[in-house]
Amino acid sequence: MPELPEVEVVKRSLINKIQNLTVKAVKINDGGLRYNIDRNKIKKIIGFKIKKILRRSKYLLFFFDKEIVMLVHLGMTGKFFFINNKKTKYKTCFYYDLDDYKDKKHDRIIFNLSSNQKLIYNDIRKFGFIKFVKKAYLDQNFHLKYLGPEPLSTKFNIRYFKNYIKGKKRTVKDLLMDQKFVSGLGNIYVNEILFFSKLKPYKEIKKLSDNEIKKIINFTKKVLTKAIILGGSSIKDFSSSSGKKGSFQQHFSVYGKKGDKCIKKNCKGMIIKIFISNRSTYYCAKCQK
Repeated sequence: MPELPEVEVVKRSLINKIQNLTVKAVKINDGGLRYNIDRNKIKKIIGFKIKKILRRSKYLLFFFDKEIVMLVHLGMTGKFFFINNKKTKYKTCFYYDLDDYKDKKHDRIIFNLSSNQKLIYNDIRKFGFIKFVKKAYLDQNFHLKYLGPEPLSTKFNIRYFKNYIKGKKRTVKDLLMDQKFVSGLGNIYVNEILFFSKLKPYKEIKKLSDNEIKKIINFTKKVLTKAIILGGSSIKDFSSSSGKKGSFQQHFSVYGKKGDKCIKKNCKGMIIKIFISNRSTYYCAKCQK
């Protein structure tokens, strides 16, 4: 599933390619996503300009005329393709490759845009969704209203962290995975954050010291920023079908590294794999305490 860095890169790609374009037509090949597409609402954006594109947690927000907002979640396999007026097809992120033959049967919705360009929503497993919300009611939307602070924001700080965990009995990994605590983190990046913080994923949050909390906050911001930079650096190359250039996946330190030696200098530990809350969890048995 795309996590915050991937969705942020998608957002930046879309801003670069479609912001300020107008929707000329919408073709629905398959509206049976996680929630069925509301055909009446999606047709209302025809003739409207894409004024702004934002990200909140793992959600994309497309702002149109008449205070209409299109809320998109990519689910497990959702992705956007862009086709320019020369019919060149582009990816909008680095976590998938282009394959015209395979892609076409999973193209669910096609937005025909001004200047003879197209935006395609493609989703193999159809766990993603597209909904429409009035801007005035956005903060009360079910998907958004309970989200915790953005991890890269100043609101995600030691005071907030300490106040939130008071009286709670949880592991540090479960806490970081909780979208009500902090929004946008998923299994991959939580594993990486805890590795650099030198904390075992099953450590109880009531045992965290102030210094350990500071490390978690610091490395959350560092890991996510690095992932965005690495992904963002290859936006111009997203027409490449070979495609993993700039991918943070090439730089994982612990995730998926079961049996590998720890990369940290002077650490002779090995990466082991366990399951916490039914999620694959990787950590160094020696340097993570």
